[in-house]
Amino acid sequence: MKVLVTGGAGFIGSAVIRHLIGHAKVSVVNVDKLTYAGNLESLASVSDSPNYKFEQVDICDRDALKRVFAQHAPDAVMHLAAESHVDRSIDAPDDFIRTNVLGTGQLLSAALGYFRTLPAAKAEAFRFLHVSTDEVFGDLADGGGYFTEETRYEPSSPYAATKAGSDHLARAWCRTFKFPVLVTNCSNNYGPYHFPEKLIPHMILNALAGKPLPVYGDGSQIRDWLHVEDHARALYTVLTRGKVGETYNIGGHNEKRNLEVVKQICAHLQEAVPHASGPDGYEKLIKFVTDRPGHDTRYAIDAGKIERELGWKPQETFETGLKKTVHWYLNNRAWWQRVLDGSYRLERIGTERIAV
Repeated sequence: MKVLVTGGAGFIGSAVIRHLIGHAKVSVVNVDKLTYAGNLESLASVSDSPNYKFEQVDICDRDALKRVFAQHAPDAVMHLAAESHVDRSIDAPDDFIRTNVLGTGQLLSAALGYFRTLPAAKAEAFRFLHVSTDEVFGDLADGGGYFTEETRYEPSSPYAATKAGSDHLARAWCRTFKFPVLVTNCSNNYGPYHFPEKLIPHMILNALAGKPLPVYGDGSQIRDWLHVEDHARALYTVLTRGKVGETYNIGGHNEKRNLEVVKQICAHLQEAVPHASGPDGYEKLIKFVTDRPGHDTRYAIDAGKIERELGWKPQETFETGLKKTVHWYLNNRAWWQRVLDGSYRLERIGTERIAV
């Protein structure tokens, strides 16, 4: 099996590729534009595999996508390429519209054109997995209900709105063109190789540097946390066992308030690297800052469908996953230091594997 993964140099995409090559023994074509959040160093463990190929391609470039499909002839697509940081979407929404909406449209069109050239047996087996977020649903009342596959879309941020638009495009291609699409909506991911602008790595690295730990508002916002390796396993399960035209919500069963998450990070750091000023040294760095516009109150996923129908369940609790994540950052300083100083963009590794 050969899978074309878009956004494979990103946080979730790289976890998916590591799982596909390392555990599922699947061949991968990684299509990534290499924006600031794309880091080929996250794929160092698989980049020398004969089952890995890299194409530096923008998903908005239809001609380049057509060439990639024709040259590599994939059996499936896992579409993860997206602009994903909410704060950035508030500052620069046009970038999110371009990649998440227009880029998804170009990818769907290129994939459909390729699909129509396939012999019957290969077309029957072909799948296009569109990977989305629970943020398309808006927010939930504190303590009330869960997002299901039938929850109404009410996106709050430009990021969420553009992901909602891409979801609608994927489903439209399925209905109008009989294109074999599956859609997933996941909760907040965390784990190794997470770009430092996101909450958990940002707090870990700020704490280690003795910098303030900025918490929006009063930190009462609730998120359902999903370990990225659990997510990768879930996506492969949906790709290989899911029903065409269906949507599957993926969650970790780990609802936590943001302030609680930050305090747990502080506790894990205190255990591993005791703060010089005492047991509450890291917590003293917490600083409450002005809440961001349109900040959703609560996200919570009902993952019952994927568990009942496909047999997937998360392997990590938040406690086990967060401890592993903190220790990963403690043990992989070279990776995140190169991200912080920008050198990961100046010295791209694996470029010799770009297919031409």
